Amino acid sequence: MHKTDLVDRVADQTDMSRDKADAAVSAMIEHITNALSRDESVSLVGFGSFVRSHRSARQGRHPQTGDTIQIAASSSVLFRPGKALKDALNP
Repeated sequence: MHKTDLVDRVADQTDMSRDKADAAVSAMIEHITNALSRDESVSLVGFGSFVRSHRSARQGRHPQTGDTIQIAASSSVLFRPGKALKDALNP
């Protein structure tokens, strides 16, 4: 499912116009992104939690040459599914 599919389904289920549903979905994504960039977790009860994960800098190997390279520190997002989502996937 892509964002446009999600927008269409939200618009159908809530009797909103497609433009308003797109604005609602976009606002939700923007607020989740902003919270994660501030290092806050986002918890949607019954669905799951989005948590920022930090990876420290480390050394690695270039796969073709075998040379040692420095891998920069980075951040990523972890999603932890909630109980209701797990139960829906595993009846």
